[in-house]
Amino acid sequence: MTFSRTATLAASVSVLAGLAHADTLNIQTSFNAGDFSTKYITEEWLPKIEEMTDGRVSIVLTPNGSVVPARDTPEAVAAGALDGDFTSVNYFSGQEPAFALLGDLISGYDTPQQMIGFCEEGPGEEMMQKASDAITGGEVKVVACGPYSREALVAREPIRTFEDLEGKKIRSPEGLAAAVFQAAGASPVAIPFSEVFGALEKGIVDAADASAYVNNDATGLHDVAPYPLYPGIHSMPAMQFTVNREVWEGLEEQDQEALRTWWYEAMHAMADEVTKLDKELAERDDASDDIEVIDWAQEDRDQLREVARKEWEAYAEKSDLAKEALDAHLSYMTEIGLFKE
Repeated sequence: MTFSRTATLAASVSVLAGLAHADTLNIQTSFNAGDFSTKYITEEWLPKIEEMTDGRVSIVLTPNGSVVPARDTPEAVAAGALDGDFTSVNYFSGQEPAFALLGDLISGYDTPQQMIGFCEEGPGEEMMQKASDAITGGEVKVVACGPYSREALVAREPIRTFEDLEGKKIRSPEGLAAAVFQAAGASPVAIPFSEVFGALEKGIVDAADASAYVNNDATGLHDVAPYPLYPGIHSMPAMQFTVNREVWEGLEEQDQEALRTWWYEAMHAMADEVTKLDKELAERDDASDDIEVIDWAQEDRDQLREVARKEWEAYAEKSDLAKEALDAHLSYMTEIGLFKE
């Protein structure tokens, strides 16, 4: 009986000790509360990190702006107000120009998987860490990075080739994205995302760089812009996954490795799921009489990439890190065949 009580007590102490060392990471994302992405990660992937770490690590994911504005997450993570973030790095380009090239190499990669590879297998993580260090003083650990979707371009009238961009008024974010559209002959117009539907409906713009096909479908953009370009020709915003440096160093090495593995597995899975949903919706719509889905020929995509490259190079002059980031992209893109030696 004594042995049994001792064994039970020892087991209880062991469980309590394990619970005492469990880490719950409060991570803010730039996804909105009702987004497909938020729901997918929360339901499908947050439970998996607990499984992968035997319960030692869990994540609470909070939506865009829940603690600080998305652009302020690096400072919040560095200060410990957040344990980490899961944010589109385009928000930080005003603090360091390299983030614009790391966050969305406009018209660069053909698929999200290619750009995830830039981070996971190529120099992307290292470059993202350098950019992070430049604005946080090394207080933030970049665990992983990459996109999960290629955004579709919605249009009121057909844009079937590169030449068809000439003269089109296209809603676009300011900066590198606008520069690429302008260099391609279009007229970029800076309009908040919340005003895109009305601008298309009223003819203020002819097309809009909006979101993934599945999101554009959900918000009714195809009702006013029935000539979507899919797969998209333009944006593919990359996310970063970071953890406060002190918190990171307090984790066991196996849990650090598990967090990186978990994030990349989640992003690959979400990219596959979004691609599947986008394709299903595009096929449904193209079979209807109301929507014509336009898929550019590869030569048109390559032509836009060459035009975009000149704008990347011009933007890279804004900082030494931006130049280094572009060189890293070009080296990797050549390696995987997007550019010739």
